[in-house]
Amino acid sequence: MPNCRWKAFLLLGAFLFTLTTLLYAHYYVLDFLFHDGDLQQRPLVNRSAFQEQDETVKKVEIEAGPCTLRQTVEADGKLRQRFNFTVPVFLWAEHFSPTEWQRLQRDFPPYGWKGLPKEVVNSTLHLLNETTNKGLFADGWDGDCIRCAVVGNGGILNGSKQGKAIDGHDLVFRLNGAVTKGFEEDVGTKISFYGFTTNTMKNSLIAYRKFGFERVPQQQGLQYIFIPSDIRDYVMLNSAIQGVPVPLGHDQWDIPSKYFGPNPSSKNFKMLHPDFLQYIKDRFLRSRLLQMYDHLYMPTTGALMLFTALHTCDQVTAYGFITDNYRDFSDHYYDVVKKPLIFYANHDMQLEAQLWKRLASLRVLQLYTREAPVPVPRTY
Repeated sequence: MPNCRWKAFLLLGAFLFTLTTLLYAHYYVLDFLFHDGDLQQRPLVNRSAFQEQDETVKKVEIEAGPCTLRQTVEADGKLRQRFNFTVPVFLWAEHFSPTEWQRLQRDFPPYGWKGLPKEVVNSTLHLLNETTNKGLFADGWDGDCIRCAVVGNGGILNGSKQGKAIDGHDLVFRLNGAVTKGFEEDVGTKISFYGFTTNTMKNSLIAYRKFGFERVPQQQGLQYIFIPSDIRDYVMLNSAIQGVPVPLGHDQWDIPSKYFGPNPSSKNFKMLHPDFLQYIKDRFLRSRLLQMYDHLYMPTTGALMLFTALHTCDQVTAYGFITDNYRDFSDHYYDVVKKPLIFYANHDMQLEAQLWKRLASLRVLQLYTREAPVPVPRTY
C-alpha cells in the first residue's frame, strides 16, 4: 500500500508540473530582454592561449559587412548588452586543456563537462582539429553578405510556397525531422547544415519515418552540427569521425555510417561549445517558469540552430518557427492531419516565441509569418 501511495504521489506531481507548464506558458510575457539586472554569464574560455589560431575565423565571421545584423545590434544599447560575438560558437581541438577541463566541470551537459569521462571528451575534441571545425566556413567567403535560412519544422510552412525563397539563401540550416521530399515547394531542398542531438536525431527517425524522414540527410558538402546534450553526442561524434561502431553507452554497437554516410571526414562535423549554450540560456532564454528545473531545461534544437546562425551569418531568416498564431497550424508541416503543437516540459517554447517576435521587430532577424488559410468549403 505505501508503494502505491508513493507512485500515485509521483504521478500527481508530474501531472501538476506539466499542467503548470502548459497553463503558465499561455501567459508568459517576455520583458527581460531589455532589463539589465538579470544579465549573468559565467567566466568564458581563456582565448589568449590560441588567439592567433582563431584570427582567420574571426576575420571571416565577426568582421562587419554591409548587410550585417551586427550593425543592428551595435546601434541598440540593450541589444549590445545581450549579444556577445566573442563567445566561441563551436568546440574544436584547442579548446581542451587542463584549465578548461576544470572550469567546465562546474556544470552538467549541455552547459559543461561535469560527469563526463575525461578521456571521452579529450579524444573527441582531439579529432575536431580542422579549420572547418572551429568556424562556419573552411575557407573565406567570397561575398559581402552571408544570407542564412534556418528552417524549423512548424506547420506554418505547409502550403507556404517558400521553397524557392529558402533555397535562394547562401546557407540553409535544417534540424531533426527535416522532411523535404514531397514538400519541396514549401520548404525547398537545399541544406548546408543539419543540427541535432543524438537523441533528437534517433527519435526523429522513428517518429517521422512514416512522413518521409527515412534517413539523416547525406548530401555532398553537408556539415553536421552536434548539440552536446550528454555523453551520447561526444561518443557518437567520435565514432562517426573514426568510422567505427559506438563502443559504449546507450548507443553501443550502433553504426554511425548509416546516419552520416560511409566515409565522413572530420571536416563534416561541428559541435556547439558548452559556453555558447550557457550564454544563450543566460542572456536570451532564461526561463522563469523552469528555473527550478534548471538542470533539465534546455532551449529547443531550433533555437540553438537559430542562434548559431545569428552569430555566424550576416542576415538570418527563420522559417517554420513558433508564432503568435501557432494554434492555426499543425505541429509539423508534414502532418497528414492537423495536430496541436506539443509543449515539452524541458523547453519553454512560449518564451522562444516571444523572443523571435521581439528580435524580428528589432530587425535582428526576419521571421516568416502568415495568416492561416481560409478553409475551402467541401462539396458533396
